[in-house]
Amino acid sequence: MTLKKAIDMIAMEGLIFRKRGVGTFVIKSALWNSGDSKADEYAGLSKQFPNKTVKSKIILFDILFPSENIQSLLMLEDNQPVYYLQRLRIIDDKPYILEDTYFVAGLVKDLTEDIIHHSIYDHIRDTLGLKIGGAYRKIHADRSNELDWQELACDQHTPILEVEQVVYLTNGTPFEYSTARSRFDTRSYTITDIIKQ
Repeated sequence: MTLKKAIDMIAMEGLIFRKRGVGTFVIKSALWNSGDSKADEYAGLSKQFPNKTVKSKIILFDILFPSENIQSLLMLEDNQPVYYLQRLRIIDDKPYILEDTYFVAGLVKDLTEDIIHHSIYDHIRDTLGLKIGGAYRKIHADRSNELDWQELACDQHTPILEVEQVVYLTNGTPFEYSTARSRFDTRSYTITDIIKQ
């Protein structure tokens, strides 16, 4: 890898800022926290937190035909099955994220409980050879519900941060629709926005 390519990669990560005719600068912010998740992160929790113990508790795992809403979000017909997964992600024995996910079964093939307990995205990239192109994400606050109380160790007054997303392959085909719910005090997201002039 050349130095220019390495600097380009660091700039894409939002860690440095380059301005033609002025120079390259390291971006420093007192807002950053090692526990934050980048809003454009696709590595999965195991890679985001390599020095922590990441576990999954499967609440529900099934294959089913999609509702009209899921058909619309994933561009499917009513006879194209999806994997439905509800799981709790646990970091260092503390509840972290409650996920509700639909994967297109024709694309995300051979999904098993063993894969779910490890890394679904590693399976998608490494085993299936699929290339993740991006996602549309909506991040918003919500009231906690009964499942949140049960799985996220919170109560009816605890605000929840929800990330709703549709994830696409590089060819534009959607393969995942999910919601990820966290307690307000356990997760935050960062966005680096550099204006190009």
